[in-house]
Amino acid sequence: MTETTTRDRILILDFGSQYTQLIARRIREERVFCEIHPPDRSLEWIRDWDPRGIILSGGPASVYDEETPSLDPALLDAGIPILGICYGMQLVAHLQGGTVHAGQREYGRADLRVTVPDALFDGFDEGAETPVWCSHGDHVNAPPPGYEALASTATLPVAAFRALDRPIYGVQFHPEVAHTTRGEEILSNFLFQVAGCEPTWTPGAFVDETVERIRERAGDHHVICGLSGGVDSAVAAALVHRAVGDRLTCIFVDNGLLRKNERTAVERTFRKHMGIRLVVVDAAADFLPALEGVSDPETKRKRIGNTFIRIFEETAGKEGNDARFLVQGTLYPDVIESVSTGGPSVTIKTHHNVGGLPEDMPFELIEPLRELFKDEVRNVGRELGLPEEFVGRHPFPGPGLAIRVLGEVSEPRLAVLREADAIYLEEIRAAGLYNEIWQAFAVLLPVRSVGVMGDGRTYENVVALRAVTSRDGMTADWYPFPHQVLQKISTRIINEVSGVNRVTYDVSSKPPATIEWE
Repeated sequence: MTETTTRDRILILDFGSQYTQLIARRIREERVFCEIHPPDRSLEWIRDWDPRGIILSGGPASVYDEETPSLDPALLDAGIPILGICYGMQLVAHLQGGTVHAGQREYGRADLRVTVPDALFDGFDEGAETPVWCSHGDHVNAPPPGYEALASTATLPVAAFRALDRPIYGVQFHPEVAHTTRGEEILSNFLFQVAGCEPTWTPGAFVDETVERIRERAGDHHVICGLSGGVDSAVAAALVHRAVGDRLTCIFVDNGLLRKNERTAVERTFRKHMGIRLVVVDAAADFLPALEGVSDPETKRKRIGNTFIRIFEETAGKEGNDARFLVQGTLYPDVIESVSTGGPSVTIKTHHNVGGLPEDMPFELIEPLRELFKDEVRNVGRELGLPEEFVGRHPFPGPGLAIRVLGEVSEPRLAVLREADAIYLEEIRAAGLYNEIWQAFAVLLPVRSVGVMGDGRTYENVVALRAVTSRDGMTADWYPFPHQVLQKISTRIINEVSGVNRVTYDVSSKPPATIEWE
């Protein structure tokens, strides 16, 4: 999509900050498109990508480290508006001859005073204080030649600066985090006042651009879509169907790793609302043997990804379909977590539809949602007229229960988890909490615990419950259930699911944890 679009967009160069994805979220919320890329992109590549502005993220490095991440200094003379955040500001200062003071750590709240009125701080009263969030070990002590300080704090003489002859800015604090109370205004000012962006990143514009791009790429070829029943694959299928019509066939694979009654519910809902040809394949006998003896989650994902492709290929052949393209509901967080966006960033985990596919895959991929976060996908689904039972559904991972049965996957262990998970979701809906929660699921732990049931000793399975609130899956907080709801869920699982004698609740946020356990 990015190759042909003419919309305004912002390039984020990622130097390894824990907040880089938040920068992207804030920009998207302003209806401006952006992407995260590694800092070693060449100046030629950047010019071809044609951003309206560039944001340099923070990061854990010091500009004085031997192998510190950097960028081509010529970028600072390219005439493209630039905003450096934290390390990004320090790097600009260092490359331009300013003074960066090393070794003075500062984490937490500070009060920012704007000393020079400027477009970046439009709407801020000169001299008035506003809370900002700092998280750095170094800071800029003096601006480079040809730059001037715009703001300060009690400990930062140069909390923000600008170049006098070019649209280059730096801030030592983090405007992307909620603790910086007017951070959204600062980013908005950079987007619209400095970079001159227009807020054109809307669901309707995305649908129009994407349908046209799919139509051009697919030509007269047949297309298959791996349907999971979740919002991602449903929206992807609806987009492709709008582009290619009856040349799309959706394949729903019952891989033996689904939740209780999942196959029946997905098939019924899809046939009722979508109007797209659907083929259902029973393939549990292919997936479970492929997972026998496997405990490592990365190996699970790769084997599942490989098996999915083989099933799609066989099914397309049986249907007499010479499909050239495979549609997947890959999202931007899948890409970010699966493939490092830069040297300082790391691969969190491989998603089966990003890093788990075979190298000799016979299909070309169409991934119409690859640029979107989850909340954006839901908005696109509503734009396409999909029913809320699709759009509002909790995420369910492609590998299914295989990554919620920790350790080895077997049919008996899957059966235990299915029953526990079904009770959990049933009680969440009964309490009227389903729509308050972004994702909820049960996990079967690879341990057993001692219990007492009916005056006898038990040594049985432990189930962990997970429920989070989130906007896009990149960050998440655990959901604070009312105690009586958790008590009822726990009691039902232990009483009704044979082989479980203990239930725990996961109160970890993301970060440092991920949402799924594997």
